[in-house]
Amino acid sequence: MGAAPASRDVTSYGMGLAAPLALFFLVFFVAPLLRLFWLSLHNDTAGLQWGLGQYLHFLTDPFSLGVLGSTLLLGAEVTAVCLVLGFPIAWLYQRVGPRLQTIIILIVLLPLLTSVVVRTFAWIVILGRQGIINATLQSLGVIDTPLKLLYTQFGVVIALAQVQMPLMTLPLITALGRIDPNLDDASCSLGAGSWRTFFRIVLPLSLPGVIAGCTLTYAAAITAFITQSLVGGGQMLFMPMYLYQQASTLQNWPFAAAISIIFLLAVLAVVSVFTTLGRLSRGYGGA
Repeated sequence: MGAAPASRDVTSYGMGLAAPLALFFLVFFVAPLLRLFWLSLHNDTAGLQWGLGQYLHFLTDPFSLGVLGSTLLLGAEVTAVCLVLGFPIAWLYQRVGPRLQTIIILIVLLPLLTSVVVRTFAWIVILGRQGIINATLQSLGVIDTPLKLLYTQFGVVIALAQVQMPLMTLPLITALGRIDPNLDDASCSLGAGSWRTFFRIVLPLSLPGVIAGCTLTYAAAITAFITQSLVGGGQMLFMPMYLYQQASTLQNWPFAAAISIIFLLAVLAVVSVFTTLGRLSRGYGGA
């Protein structure tokens, strides 16, 4: 009989500790989001007409849908590049000594220790017509005229991949670190080659880390306003810049609010897909 009051006391104590965080969440996230949704329900910039006109405008406008599609595609491309490059780094980290592990983790975390503006301008210098890549290729005689790398989809993907690489690599390092190294030896002793061991053991068991890294990388890549704007330039338009133009340049706040809500729902849909895949992968890995 004495266990129930003690349990209630612990629950009340936990709720009391969580109350400030809940209040902060309500004031600085839920309330602005509701305000944004309320603003999106105005059909005119003066806020006199109510309706779903802003949403209909976006969903029936091929240009707006094209911007949304290109943004989602950009996130998929950046995530794929980070996964292809990050998995070998995480795999190598688990198979080297402590000193090399320290160097690898420092290299992985280095982008997080530098301002995103500095990193973005560094990529502008690297990808420019007189940048390091073009200068090197010209000095080697590979090309005669500079390649157009800046203000292209390729340049944006490469810059974002470098910026978001830690978000992919760190979950992969954690996931691979949880795999029992004896499983590799057991697989080899049973006659499986390196590639078969990788695809039948290492990859399935590391899927939770892959899903977590893809979720973080994708969400960060499609919302990276600074890198998209500076490296992409005025020739490429993605959702963050599209939203900024409508709100700041055109002063069309209701349409900008509708863009925000639609973009938020699109991101949540993609994250939900990754979450579902993560749950399935945990069941598959456990099997």
